[in-house]
Amino acid sequence: MLVLQPARKRQPPSQGRIGLAIAGGGPIGGMYELGALRALDVALEGLDLTRLEVYVGVSSGAFLAAGLANRLDTAEMCRIFITGDSDQVKFQPQMFLRPAFMEYVRRAAAVPRLAFDWWKDLLTDPTGSHLSELVGRFGGVIPTGLFDNRGIERFLRQVFTIRGRSNDFRELAARLYVVAVDLDSGEAVRFGSKDWDDVPISLAVQASSALPGLYPPVDIRGHHFVDGALRRTMHASVVLDHGIDLMLGVNPFVPFNAKTAGRPPEGMAKLSEGGLPVVLSQTFRTLLQSRMRVGLEKYAERYPDVDQVVFEPNEDDGEMFFTNVFSYSSRQRVCEHAFRSTLNDLRQRRAELAPVLARHGLRLRDEVLDNPAASIMDGLGLAPAPTETTARLRRALDDVEVLLRTRRPNRRRAATPRRR
Repeated sequence: MLVLQPARKRQPPSQGRIGLAIAGGGPIGGMYELGALRALDVALEGLDLTRLEVYVGVSSGAFLAAGLANRLDTAEMCRIFITGDSDQVKFQPQMFLRPAFMEYVRRAAAVPRLAFDWWKDLLTDPTGSHLSELVGRFGGVIPTGLFDNRGIERFLRQVFTIRGRSNDFRELAARLYVVAVDLDSGEAVRFGSKDWDDVPISLAVQASSALPGLYPPVDIRGHHFVDGALRRTMHASVVLDHGIDLMLGVNPFVPFNAKTAGRPPEGMAKLSEGGLPVVLSQTFRTLLQSRMRVGLEKYAERYPDVDQVVFEPNEDDGEMFFTNVFSYSSRQRVCEHAFRSTLNDLRQRRAELAPVLARHGLRLRDEVLDNPAASIMDGLGLAPAPTETTARLRRALDDVEVLLRTRRPNRRRAATPRRR
């Protein structure tokens, strides 16, 4: 489903400043987002997702935003996460599901003391008037997360410190923001902004994706951070505040409409028959999407001169709703599904989208949209394997090429590095 909000105010000529906001959605949500981004990459002529003005990522979306801002294009990300053909790093899905043994041990260390207090209170106060208070304190021995997310940070640190990339927000050519929530204050923190731009990108992404209950909070400077989606779904205002002309957004979580799906899911006539997991999933998705829709309506009023295009699954998309959010074995199928769904959205809304995109120097490739056999696997192949030195040289030459293009008249302005 494509949500299009054209600018309400007559615009001056576009400077081609494009921003990207990517919401969270767990591992499978991230794969949906990768498929959608890959579709935009191949279907929009003039769009370079690695050279936008500003990026913001939340939770799983932070993985992708940080990669694109580091010039890791969608083809290479597909080779890393989908086909496993990348010569740079090897993605191991089990890194996301390693038990948080250290967290278990740390919490379990408090059990003997609590047990002693329980027996003492029972002997000194047979009426049990203090037992309810003690039982509440036993909640402190429950681990804050099932899985260890330190492997995520190590993996990203490796990706962002090779081939001329950087793990430092301040060294990127474009603005990148990764949003997490400070657990002790409930406030959203934008890593990459002033006072927080010295935090390594890999650590910021680890914090932004620390979904409570699944991963422990991440300690940064004595603050404990959790998933950035707790405050807002997409944090699109972070992008819009940068004076862009066009905002692209991707949100993988929408509620499922069983009434319009054509047929009920296999084995259930109503969603409630799917039990607690299905009910919680539908509730969570409904809250996230309604919050995002309210935000987009406000943004249309607050930023009337910005075109906004957001891509989401359709409300009858059972493929996304009923796929386990941690089913890594489904990642290629989900990525392909998102790729085709996004191309279909672009094809169906072609007449509306074409003039909006044209204002920003973009054109829909009809030969891609009208190809029924188009696949996310097209054009991936095996990328050349440059050395570290040649990779850095290639990036430098790319920077020079962009700089020369900006000197020519009537060409779209590109971002230039802030510090090297």
